[in-house]
Amino acid sequence: MEPIYRDMLADVAAMYYLQEKTQSEIAEALGVSRVKVYRLLKEARDGGVVEIIIHRSRPRSDKLEQELRERFDLTDALVLDTRGMEQAEVWRGMGEIGARYVEKLLKDDSTIAICLGRSTYEVVHAMRTDLHRQVRIAQALGSIPFATQELDSGALARQLANKLGGEVLYLPSPMIADNAEAAAVLRRQPAIERTLAAAREADLALLGIGNLNPAESRLIVATGFSDEQLAAMLAEGAVGDIIGQIFTRDGHLYPSELTDRIIGLTLEELRCIPTVVAVAFGMSKAEAILGALRTGVVDVLATDDSAAREILRMGETRTVRRRCQSNPKSNE
Repeated sequence: MEPIYRDMLADVAAMYYLQEKTQSEIAEALGVSRVKVYRLLKEARDGGVVEIIIHRSRPRSDKLEQELRERFDLTDALVLDTRGMEQAEVWRGMGEIGARYVEKLLKDDSTIAICLGRSTYEVVHAMRTDLHRQVRIAQALGSIPFATQELDSGALARQLANKLGGEVLYLPSPMIADNAEAAAVLRRQPAIERTLAAAREADLALLGIGNLNPAESRLIVATGFSDEQLAAMLAEGAVGDIIGQIFTRDGHLYPSELTDRIIGLTLEELRCIPTVVAVAFGMSKAEAILGALRTGVVDVLATDDSAAREILRMGETRTVRRRCQSNPKSNE
């Protein structure tokens, strides 16, 4: 690029970015069209004459976010840039970017469905206490008795309601009933029925994505699956779960008797919630996240850069999300 031409681009950029003139005002001053000014500004950015730096409280990867949105038909993607971060800082960072995003979506008198998990806990923990939105919190999944207390969905619902000044609808039930018949009886209990109905009608759902590694999965520990059963599930394509619903790598519900024993929302019911925000990260979760994206449940994914790259590598072809059959999501 010739120095004289480069300086001209710099002058146009200075008028627009520093002097805050409109493109029409610049066009009039230079005696050119507004379209020409737009092209000069774009050329200035593309040619490195102008560098735009966005300062966020947590660094994110715009490129990976855009690729995830396009590849998996997402409403939005949040990708934490973890370079130089220790593991504890990654957890906090994921919680913060998830919390800031959820805060933007909050409206007075809306309903959030919430599920248990460490990633959900980090988001709730990072939520600010000065919003006072009077949001109703509905527990979307029963409790695991031996789960770490602060990570259980009931405790998370209570903590979030305290921060937002809202009401809690508890689900007084274990996450897993002894059998399908017992689960059906529990679902008919008035308090449980009321909470699940509210969760189905939620404006937003906040959840995590689990893999099937016994060392990491509270679901696998709670079910008591034997090593042989788990190996068979993995061999048949099972890769992870969302609120206790096990899915395969291609995004289909895994056929298991466990499905009928879970007290919580189903995958199809989650698809019908207008905005589902899933927070999951780490290389060990990449395959589970890929399967979750293919279920059509997730609208907004918050993850880290290493998991994002692996997900994009494994999911090479574009995925068109399956939508709610009875009440299409509002972002269609």
